[in-house]
Amino acid sequence: MPKGYVYILTNFTQSTLYRKYKCKYLVYYEAFDKITDAIDREKQLKNWHRDWKINLIKSANPNMLDLSDEVF
Repeated sequence: MPKGYVYILTNFTQSTLYRKYKCKYLVYYEAFDKITDAIDREKQLKNWHRDWKINLIKSANPNMLDLSDEVF
C-alpha cells in the first residue's frame, strides 16, 4: 500500500493548479511507497513551469478529467 502521494488539483475553469482559488478537481496524482520519495517529487514539481505541469497532467489524463473517483 502506498505511503505517500503527490497530486495536482485544478479549479472548475482549469485556469489554476494546486491548492488556491477553489481548486477541488483532482487531475493528476502519483503514489509512492516511501513518504520521502513523495516529498522529493513534490519539491521537484513545485519548481516546474506551468507548461511542464500541464504536459505531465495531459500525458496521464489527456482530457484533464476529475480523477477523484479513482482514488476515493
